Amino acid sequence: MIYESKVTENKAAFLAKVSAISIKLGINPDWLMIVMSIESGLNQRAINRTSHATGLIQFMPSTARGLGTSTAALFAMSNVQQLDYVYNYFKPYTGRLLSIVDLYTVTFFPRALGKLDSYVLQTDTLSAGTIAAQNSPYDINKDKQITLGELKASILKKVPSDAMIFLKKKSQPQT
Repeated sequence: MIYESKVTENKAAFLAKVSAISIKLGINPDWLMIVMSIESGLNQRAINRTSHATGLIQFMPSTARGLGTSTAALFAMSNVQQLDYVYNYFKPYTGRLLSIVDLYTVTFFPRALGKLDSYVLQTDTLSAGTIAAQNSPYDINKDKQITLGELKASILKKVPSDAMIFLKKKSQPQT
């Protein structure tokens, strides 16, 4: 599995669980490893100083509460334990996660899944400008808003070329 070397604790159990939950979600386990690597470096104790997002996929405090936990509890968990919450987060999207881009979109801004590339990331409480200011690398054209198309392009740039090759090889039919 890609990025196995980044797993420093409970390696065998962690990789087995990544495989198991990926099967349940109907996704390539390498996609999940890449998303977790991008978000946290596969460090279950990673914390974003600005948003206080915590863990393998950078759970926001409100997201953690919605999953019946807290960022403090997630921080205290092992990487294997935290994967239960990773699975529970993605479970409602089962069948709709058709690519690594879909998986990352759900991680970063789930309401954008399935929208047109021109869809602007914003909510009733967060303006497009605020989201762009907090996530400026995704605002490719620097117009103070992030479209789904910009997010997709940014995601693909974050996937190292060696990982893209690895994913292509894995996705080819077996003969």
